[in-house]
Amino acid sequence: MKKKLDARLKTLLEVSCQNNHRALVVIIGDRGKNQVVNLHYMLSKISNVPKPSVLWCYKKELGFSSHKKKRMKQIKKLAQRGLLDTSRDDPFEIFVSSTNIRYCYYAESHKILGNTFGMCVLQDFEALTPNILARTVETVQGGGLVVLLLGTIQSLKQLYTMAMDVHDRFRTQAHQDVVARFNERFILSLSKCKSCLIMDDELNVLPLSSPMKDGTFSLSDKQLEQIKKNEQEWHQLKDSLEATPILGELIARTKTLDQAKALLTFIEAITEKSLRSTVALTAARGRGKSAALGLAVAAAIAHEYSNIFVTCPSPENLKSFFDFVLVGFDALQFKEHVDYEILQSTDASLQQQQQQHYGGGIIVRIHVFRSHRQTIQYIDPRDASQALHQAELLVIDEAAAIPLPIVKSMLGPYLIFMSSTITGYEGTGRSLSLKLFDQLRKKSNSSYSDKQGTVLSTEGGRTFREITLEAPIRYAIGDPIESWLYDVLCLEAGKGPQPLIYGCPHPNDCQLYMVNRDALFSGHPLAESFLQTVMALFVASHYKNSPNDLQLLSDAPAHRLFVLIDPTSMKSNPNRRKQQSGNFHELPQVLCAIQVCLEGQISKEYAQASISRGHRGAGDLIPWTISQQFQDSSFASLSGVRIVRIATHPDVQRMGYGTRALTLLNDYYSGKMIPLTEAPQKQHHHLVLEENHEAPSSLSNSSNHPSTSIYHETLEPRKHLAPLLEELTVPTCHSTTVDYIGVSFGLTLELFSFWKKQGMLPLYIRLVANEYTGEHTCIMLKALSSDACPHWLSCFHQDFTRRFISLVPCAWRDWNPALTLQIIDYDIRRQHFQSPTLGFSSQQQGWTTDMMEQQPQPLNAQNIHLLFSTFDIQRLEAYAKNLIDYHMIIDLLPTIAKLYFSGQLVSPSSKEIHLSAAQSAILVSMGLQCMDLDRLERVLNVPAQQLLALLNKMIRKFVHYFKELEYSCVQERKQQETYNNTTNNDVAIQQQVKKKRTQSSQQGRG
Repeated sequence: MKKKLDARLKTLLEVSCQNNHRALVVIIGDRGKNQVVNLHYMLSKISNVPKPSVLWCYKKELGFSSHKKKRMKQIKKLAQRGLLDTSRDDPFEIFVSSTNIRYCYYAESHKILGNTFGMCVLQDFEALTPNILARTVETVQGGGLVVLLLGTIQSLKQLYTMAMDVHDRFRTQAHQDVVARFNERFILSLSKCKSCLIMDDELNVLPLSSPMKDGTFSLSDKQLEQIKKNEQEWHQLKDSLEATPILGELIARTKTLDQAKALLTFIEAITEKSLRSTVALTAARGRGKSAALGLAVAAAIAHEYSNIFVTCPSPENLKSFFDFVLVGFDALQFKEHVDYEILQSTDASLQQQQQQHYGGGIIVRIHVFRSHRQTIQYIDPRDASQALHQAELLVIDEAAAIPLPIVKSMLGPYLIFMSSTITGYEGTGRSLSLKLFDQLRKKSNSSYSDKQGTVLSTEGGRTFREITLEAPIRYAIGDPIESWLYDVLCLEAGKGPQPLIYGCPHPNDCQLYMVNRDALFSGHPLAESFLQTVMALFVASHYKNSPNDLQLLSDAPAHRLFVLIDPTSMKSNPNRRKQQSGNFHELPQVLCAIQVCLEGQISKEYAQASISRGHRGAGDLIPWTISQQFQDSSFASLSGVRIVRIATHPDVQRMGYGTRALTLLNDYYSGKMIPLTEAPQKQHHHLVLEENHEAPSSLSNSSNHPSTSIYHETLEPRKHLAPLLEELTVPTCHSTTVDYIGVSFGLTLELFSFWKKQGMLPLYIRLVANEYTGEHTCIMLKALSSDACPHWLSCFHQDFTRRFISLVPCAWRDWNPALTLQIIDYDIRRQHFQSPTLGFSSQQQGWTTDMMEQQPQPLNAQNIHLLFSTFDIQRLEAYAKNLIDYHMIIDLLPTIAKLYFSGQLVSPSSKEIHLSAAQSAILVSMGLQCMDLDRLERVLNVPAQQLLALLNKMIRKFVHYFKELEYSCVQERKQQETYNNTTNNDVAIQQQVKKKRTQSSQQGRG
């Protein structure tokens, strides 16, 4: 039975194909899969593409058989028997059998990177995450269609409160109530998307969709002018290079001006033939990075490069790259089997998967033998460092998805091309720009820009170039789906925060506010702007960011958000109240943002059972890690706050705002912020999200409508919202007192020094480095009790220091001595250990007496000979007098270093052994990290003669200390002998007196 469809659906598909934009269709109903067939048919007719490829993503159960061969055999048998009736047979079965569909688990969505599809189907909404949404939607080309399948629902309230699979990871034992704020904001965003239609499973357009008025899909004059200008420059560039060999043919295959300029930069580095260039290409998704690399490699083959290696997270991601290498070969008039041959992967699983999805194998190598033997070969990133000895060119595609230590290990004395998406779904994308690129820039001796605006720098004899692609290729400029996706996932935050406009107030004048997450994720225009500002701060300051962080911040019940606000920007100015359309208040100036997580409060029984099984629950990073580290289940019962992320605005970094925010946060959770007035709410400066009557839709809650049918509901933000910002002086009900505040971070000297200044003590450093950043995870804590340092924290830190000193020679011998010295700094530990709080009642917390008695025993006259022989002391004295070489005492330095940094060298005269910073660094390097003098000279950048002079002065101090011990030992012996002699004389006198008394008594009796 045929049915007339809503004209808006056809209009949406036609305009999207005409503008080379994408469209989004949300189908609500259990029979939505059957409508995918009709949508695919309409798309193929409108786009003039016979059968657009389809990406079908799901959680576990597809709901139908995806085995194409079985389906084709059944259809062929029916056709041979004459029993195939298209009007009677299931159209969905024919669609699945005859269409090129790639089925992909959500858990394996990373394998589709670098691929392009004409249609994308997303089912199992409860398993969808922001990362998966960004990955899958960005694979759809212009003129394509994204279909989101939802089950049957009676009201939008079901979507607002739907339990997502990821929520199980957000729950902890103390925090179980999850509020799906991200779902509400996501559904509300659909009504603002210009190219989105929400329909039922019979393709009836629901009133939830945004109204399609005249001019909805038209581009702005500015966009049209920019497109026209870029096309003119692109055509002029192609015309000017048309007669240039190699370059002209390849430039003609580019699609945008940005891509043509990037190819020019690649070819410039190729023609230098110095093999001392690194070219980094960064862009958002769909900008043609892989295509530009493929054309550049074709140019390298034309310029006689022989050994070219290509690496990426998976060989499946190189499909677009190798496709454009072959496009470049065609432009250069290379013939297959005559000038080159293609080799495909012999891996059975990859070959079968590629055959099923694309009808061909996975290309892993191309042999070129036109003039001489040349090779383009794929290598696994983990094996790259061992296979690049004869490389002339290394291409790293999707470098942000490869662990940063592996990328660093691949850098060598050859030409390097790398491309990556630094804004978008890659969680490590910022690590590439904030860490690797920053290191390459710091090594540079000079930096300048060429005529094309490409940033160049010379680092250690190598030239470092950075290229950025702005214009999209997969779809046209102004794609509504891209704008919607970037807004809902805050992907625009990768461009950095807006500059400050109110100046820099004194940190002590700034106040910390708690952000109400219900208001922040309500969909209100002002809240959306504030959310983008906060996320831009986090992305600009942290290397590991992903869209999933947004859902963690919105839905996780234990997470909180605080912002440090400029007080001048909080004052309302009537002249500026309506400066921006739709905003009744100006956004306050955010100087610092802090995301924290409440942890702990785990029952002791559950903690003991989990530790005994080697199991740890979800969340509660610090309680589980510390409890397992020290095998103490009592720590998990404490209540703590973990600082997840802290970010200061780039314009005011290193000016004390981060320290001010942490101080106020510490006071808040310590209970020091108590209101002094009876009605403090009158003095509060809240940012209230008022109703905006000028906005296109009124700000009301859809749940207030009497009708609950989806055919009558409309998507509207809630009307009555709590204040967005709340002062910390407002009393907050805490179920328990917060015992500590902690942080977990990737260990670097700069970060450790910062957290150490905040009064935190290190308790844990992971032995295995992070696979993405190459950094070791460090956990530091600070007690929030009335005591300066509770005894349990002192005991934990003391045990950590003891183990750290023992592990330095084997695990961390390659570290910077300054970082090692910061961690084992004895002065700060002595300050805590000599605190009067050692009388803290530990039995209230359940800590054992053995842990309480783990105090370092000082070196004394009785135990010095257990560590040093008489010959050792004599050798130290000889070196102090410059009578022997330092090699004679190297074996004694580890023992001396362990004694000094563990606080066991207490002078008998109560005078501490004080070493300068340089002497401490030498003792750490040679005593704990076992460095030789040559390496120490390079690390500290100090001449060897000065190092030996400092070492000699240091040994003199220790020799003087040992002499004092020996002198005290002799004195004790003399005192003991004197005491023994005195005692013996007294005993003899007493015996004589007793004897005389006995004799006299006997005489009296006689």
